Amino acid sequence: MDALKLLTNRRSSKKLKPPAPDAAELEQILQAATQVPDHGNMRPFRFTVIRTEAGLQRFRRILAQTVTELNFGAEALQKAEKVGNMAPMVIGVTFAPNREVAKPKPEWEQMLTAGCAAYALQLAATAQGFDNVWITGMWVNSPLLREAFGCADKDKIIGLMMVGTPTEEAHKPKNTDLEAFVSHW
Repeated sequence: MDALKLLTNRRSSKKLKPPAPDAAELEQILQAATQVPDHGNMRPFRFTVIRTEAGLQRFRRILAQTVTELNFGAEALQKAEKVGNMAPMVIGVTFAPNREVAKPKPEWEQMLTAGCAAYALQLAATAQGFDNVWITGMWVNSPLLREAFGCADKDKIIGLMMVGTPTEEAHKPKNTDLEAFVSHW
């Protein structure tokens, strides 16, 4: 896929079905995610890949337990079920600030790197013909999911990347009116 076309046409999709990326495609996705701008080579990101049926069942249980333990209610339980069944693959992206080097970079800069890794992951999946969507909300703050992903105190789950095969035709480009976002000097 042409890089410029990929960048200007990528859209999120919540309507995903199997198949998910195979092992070789997943390897390329994760390699792309690690090639992002990273001042000081801090590598402040971690990925948790959920793709087996047992892993997806565990993920669904954690979402449901989060709703129950935090008393989010029936509507949130329905949302948990929807999120848990949204895609045949979930890749959790965690920001894990690196402080173990002689000259650590600011945490805000490291978090941007982790965000870039998440976006590169999306682009690499799209380039291989898979659709995806970046989910946050109450799930990324779940103490149970943080524990399952092995988060340390300062770590933050910045997204659940839902990845699969599109169930419908791709959305059209946004054709953004740039005037509101751009100034020229």
